[in-house]
Amino acid sequence: MNILICISCVPDTTSTISFVNDDKKFNSDGVQYIIGPYEDYALARAVELKEKDNSIHISVLNVGLERNDPLLRKALAIGADDAYRIDVFPNDSLFVAHQISSFINENPFDIILMGKESIDFNLLTNPEFLRESSAIKDTRNPHVVIVGGNDTKSRKKLVKFYKKIYPKNQDYVETNTTTAEMIKYANNAFLATKITFINSMANMCQKIPDTNVDDIAKVMGMDPRISPLFLNAGPGFGGSCLPKDLQALITYSKNIGYSPKLLEAVQNCNNQQVDSIIKLLKKNVKNLHNKKIGILGLAFKENTNDIRESVSINLIKKLLQEKCIVNVHDPKALKNIKKIFKNKLEYFDEYKQIFHNSDCAILMTPWEEYTKINSKLVKKLKLKLFIDTRRVLSFNNDEIKFLSLGIGPRNF
Repeated sequence: MNILICISCVPDTTSTISFVNDDKKFNSDGVQYIIGPYEDYALARAVELKEKDNSIHISVLNVGLERNDPLLRKALAIGADDAYRIDVFPNDSLFVAHQISSFINENPFDIILMGKESIDFNLLTNPEFLRESSAIKDTRNPHVVIVGGNDTKSRKKLVKFYKKIYPKNQDYVETNTTTAEMIKYANNAFLATKITFINSMANMCQKIPDTNVDDIAKVMGMDPRISPLFLNAGPGFGGSCLPKDLQALITYSKNIGYSPKLLEAVQNCNNQQVDSIIKLLKKNVKNLHNKKIGILGLAFKENTNDIRESVSINLIKKLLQEKCIVNVHDPKALKNIKKIFKNKLEYFDEYKQIFHNSDCAILMTPWEEYTKINSKLVKKLKLKLFIDTRRVLSFNNDEIKFLSLGIGPRNF
């Protein structure tokens, strides 16, 4: 009997890999399978079986990043006979379900699935479209359920399961494994492209007197071919999904011989978007050296403490390179940002303190509490300069210098 143990999940993938049981029973010459995430338990079970039957051959499969894989070395030390791996490197994790399925199909393994013998299975890909800070809502109300797999019967079985959970009018799309995975990456890459487009328009508006990117985005959004979603100009996109999936698609495209010039342009434009803030700051502050710059908002979006790929991090790094003193506030993300910058920044628990301790301030994340900022607070800034990269505020006060990213200078 040949036993295969998958000892690790796939890192940094956005698809859920599902195993669907089939009713078909296999005999002793059929397929049996053990799969982790609890690899110690699975391996221990296999070793126990081997102690009772010397004919058992144990193989382990890991999907991960490290060439010198400690899990595989551990498995071999405990009692595994062979070790295999599927290498998935950062930003290159597409079509992992297909690779696992191909590996299993190409090798004559006898299988135990989750410790239960004589159960057949098929591999399905079930990508999710969950927004951070809205994951429960999105799980309960998905705009579509994608079921990818090469076995029609298994796909139907998973769709049948979802139909017990979701209302009758829920939309479903069945497709093959690789297309299902590609749907997820294409979806996020397009959202990144849409954000980058409106950010480019905002940069243009910044230089054209009396031009407002929000009015442009509003009218664009009225076009049913476009929709208003993801047309909020700002300092650039971040988070755990869009940057990673965009890079994954770029890397994979190059690996298969296609040069993704559009996607590369989106990535480059997004990386450079923070420079527009620095240029705006330098245009209004002659010398940034030792200037105290207040940053309002550190999370990549409001209502989360997630700072992964946050544009605020890149902005802070550039300000530190300019020898600025950086004061920061965020309702939820201060603890996480401290892990990165430690004592290089000044941290404030109340956003109002930023105005009493800074020369100028930049609003980066559109938290609800920042909408309470008024011109009296802005006057507390030594230079009375405030930059709003999200356009959540609007002041008409000649005693302060208020700049909104995406709104051109006023003509008098």
